[in-house]
Amino acid sequence: MTQNSDASGLPADQTARRRAGLANGTAAYLLWGFLPLYFSALAPAGSLEILAHRIVWCLVFCALLLGLTRGYPLVWRILTSPRTTWLLVAASILVCINWLGFLLGVELGRVVEVSLGYYINPLITILLGVVFLREKLRPLQWAAVGVAFVAVLVISIGYGAVPWLGLLVAFTFAGYGLVKNKVGGTVGALGGLSIETLVLTAPAAAFIGWTLSTEADTFTQQGSWHLVLMLLLGPATAVPLLLFSAATRRIPLSWVGMLQFITPTMQFITGVWLLGEEMSPARWAGFLIIWIACSLFITDMVRVSRRR
Repeated sequence: MTQNSDASGLPADQTARRRAGLANGTAAYLLWGFLPLYFSALAPAGSLEILAHRIVWCLVFCALLLGLTRGYPLVWRILTSPRTTWLLVAASILVCINWLGFLLGVELGRVVEVSLGYYINPLITILLGVVFLREKLRPLQWAAVGVAFVAVLVISIGYGAVPWLGLLVAFTFAGYGLVKNKVGGTVGALGGLSIETLVLTAPAAAFIGWTLSTEADTFTQQGSWHLVLMLLLGPATAVPLLLFSAATRRIPLSWVGMLQFITPTMQFITGVWLLGEEMSPARWAGFLIIWIACSLFITDMVRVSRRR
């Protein structure tokens, strides 16, 4: 009995699996792309207050999902492994810095700079692979990294300062990915995120308590709509990550690599056309060079995927 296949020659069930994965991945990156507008809507809350509430309500949301999926035994097994636990502690610190850098970019009106960080993040990731995992770069990958370096240099000269926020989010997210790579496939997205937010919850809750005691918070002072938006920081953080995890199990890595440029493109558009951030000729030139680097990166992934 032969298995049905589509026009591409793939079995029908595999085609459906890839379509679902593509939908999940696209949804994840679209949701991440809308985050600057979401965080802007939380004004006048500052970056630290949003970060603290994001951590606490994300943990609450993860706890509910773990209860529904009976995932607590898995989390406990993860915690009984000292090596995995310490790696997740390191991951939590990196992702916390990454979230803070992102939030500062929104608060300071530098969303375009943050988008630069997420454009170059894949290139930083492959460089970390060379340094820490002894991976070898292909010629087009080296070309993409070199072009990206030139772009950062052009933007720095034209801007009059190093785009440190963009570099911060790029290096911390790439470092986060490296640590998660060390953890391996034994830790799922929900279990990993639950432990990472658990590590950060004590200082986050302490900060929230301090703001409440000094009446410096916006959580209880800006009306019910603001309060609801703050509470929704939990699912807004967890849902895209879970969609992304579902996508990576269903589609080739090269597809994920191309989808990841949806988010910085949306952030760039948001910063320039919706939030009105200034774009000097030097910044336009720098981003043009970055897009060339991204094109080289995508071309390399497509070529390798076709050979395989």
